[in-house]
Amino acid sequence: MNLLLAAGTSSVHETEKLVCFTLLELLAILLAARLAGKAAQRLGQPRVVGEIVGGLLLGPSLFGRLLPAQFEFVFHSIAPLPLVILSQIGLVFLMFQIGLEFDFAHLKEKPNRTAMLWVSLAGIVFPFGLGWLIGDWSHPVLAPGINPLGYRLFLGAAMSITAIPILGRIMMELGITKTRLGVIAITAAALNDIAGWTLLAIVSALTVAEFSAVSFLTKLGLLGLHLVFCLLVARPLLRKLVDKLMGTREQIPHELMALMIAVTFVSGLITYSLGVFVIFGGFVVGVLLHDHHRFVAAWNKSVSHFVTVFFLPIFFTYTGLRTNVNGLDSWGLWGWCLIIIGGATIGKFVGCGAAARACGLSWADAGCLGIMMNTRALMELVVINVGYDLGVIPPNVFTMLVLMAIFSTVITAPLLRVYFRMVGLKYELRADV
Repeated sequence: MNLLLAAGTSSVHETEKLVCFTLLELLAILLAARLAGKAAQRLGQPRVVGEIVGGLLLGPSLFGRLLPAQFEFVFHSIAPLPLVILSQIGLVFLMFQIGLEFDFAHLKEKPNRTAMLWVSLAGIVFPFGLGWLIGDWSHPVLAPGINPLGYRLFLGAAMSITAIPILGRIMMELGITKTRLGVIAITAAALNDIAGWTLLAIVSALTVAEFSAVSFLTKLGLLGLHLVFCLLVARPLLRKLVDKLMGTREQIPHELMALMIAVTFVSGLITYSLGVFVIFGGFVVGVLLHDHHRFVAAWNKSVSHFVTVFFLPIFFTYTGLRTNVNGLDSWGLWGWCLIIIGGATIGKFVGCGAAARACGLSWADAGCLGIMMNTRALMELVVINVGYDLGVIPPNVFTMLVLMAIFSTVITAPLLRVYFRMVGLKYELRADV
């Protein structure tokens, strides 16, 4: 009896310890995110840029280096599993929201269609090609024990991504969403995102299939069938259920909230079973409802802020804890880091800019498009975390790609402001986006 009581007491103590240190981690994350977000806004950057940097600073790169004992106490007193689970659940909801934010109306725009198609295509092909070449060149040095095909594919995919939510927020801040340049940029970025996520799903399926052609084609075929089922069967059924449960209300009732969470989780389980990450399931469900404007508005009003304030910083910190800038401890590694950052930046800028110029835009406008399409931010972090989890991106290259994501996003707004001053275009800064 005493042994059972002691075992029960010990179990309760371990549970309390797990909960307490998880709360401590979350407090540190939320505080850092708020402070870093405010600092970023004061520096003329979107808040999310500060939150990404804040997550990086909480990791071994700064907090762990300056205050190692305190860092160990906060983040290593318990196993990292609670933070991992929270970050991945948050990422599922975040991908659902990204799906909801997809505006396919942009793709129907007849004016400037040629420009946006070529800019989008160049924004995928040229950076992917540079990523493949850099991957082939760097593999013997940076990733000798990793499958070379998987490494090259993920490096190419990482360089091809454009972060449409962050680009849209920067454009809203500068008040250029309705200009010709803004329409071409956001439409090209939307196409780029669709192609980028498709590419990531294909590359992930290929990696999970261990580069077996038969296994890969099977998984790809099943994934295609799932998407067709979602569009033809699940989409109309889901829309009817949403209409029925919402009625004339402008808020999401509890039954509908529970249904959407369940459907999102089921979709994630299906995509996982098909050899693609759980997060793609959330994205698919979001896309199915992207044009149900009342539901999207209600979700943004009642749920979106919680996901952004609570779950998103957890994902950034989860990425920051995996990022160790101190691991780049030689000039050679920093040289490779500059090559990756330079290749990614040149790939987007030159590829998109040249395509825009070939479609008749002025040199100045073409350069501006190249700057905007170089924005990566959150999307890049999702891609490289998938590659890291699949074991095709080694830790040092993961760190380099995180730095590339931050650099490519941080330079966007300042370069656009310089461009606008050069051409005499007036813009109005907004602090509410």
